[in-house]
Amino acid sequence: MDTQENIIKFNHVSFKYNSDEPLALSDVSFDIPKGKWTSIVGHNGSGKSTIAKLMIGIESPAEGHIYFKDKCINKEDLNYLRKHIGIVFQNPENQFVGSTVEYDVAFGLENHAVTYEKMRELVPKALLDVDMLDRAEYEPQSLSGGQKQRVAIAGVLALNTDIIILDEATSMLDPAGRKELLTLIHQLKADNDVTIISITHDLSEAAEADHLVVLNEGTVFQTGLPQSIFNYADRLTDIGLDLPFSIRMNQYLSDTTEYITYEGLLKKL
Repeated sequence: MDTQENIIKFNHVSFKYNSDEPLALSDVSFDIPKGKWTSIVGHNGSGKSTIAKLMIGIESPAEGHIYFKDKCINKEDLNYLRKHIGIVFQNPENQFVGSTVEYDVAFGLENHAVTYEKMRELVPKALLDVDMLDRAEYEPQSLSGGQKQRVAIAGVLALNTDIIILDEATSMLDPAGRKELLTLIHQLKADNDVTIISITHDLSEAAEADHLVVLNEGTVFQTGLPQSIFNYADRLTDIGLDLPFSIRMNQYLSDTTEYITYEGLLKKL
């Protein structure tokens, strides 16, 4: 594995939740490039959330190996792993423990025995990075869905993790909130030395990423750049995924399934 390019590697990983159930993942292999935004996409039941659980050590592979920074991870390495990987879940309210936004961001730092003086430095910086510093004294429950996700991301940023996993983080947001969060992801990747992994069933969201891992029924269907994967749009629809609007409209206008962005589609019109 090239450690200068890949930060996580799944090597022939299989997993099942119970011995009498079929495999949730079967012989799964893929790489996560360092410093990029990778989207892991698939329909419900394809294995996306299982992969997230394996990445952060909630579950362990039945077969195969998972590497982080060229180190094969086992049960003894879970504390090390969790110091370097943070996760934001679909419903950020499940992660809130503080009475105010700034206290909530500070909670994870306190668990890592960060000094009070250092917390006073890290918390405002993390909130500034997600454009939530002006709401530091707000109650988390008073925020919009998109703002809550920003606070959850700030909590991970404050810990200075190498990887941020967003598990269906946009699924509960309205279109405006979803657009704002995707814009924020681009900014975080550009401004911070961080690898983004988004777990989603939405190909429109996945198209924003640098790299895609497409799952189908617990196996890797395809991996690569969005441009290359979306050029086989008909295969994606065959496994039950909805194509982005720009590609569907391009099919209607020119009878082609080639990859095209919204900006490219507007130029054609």
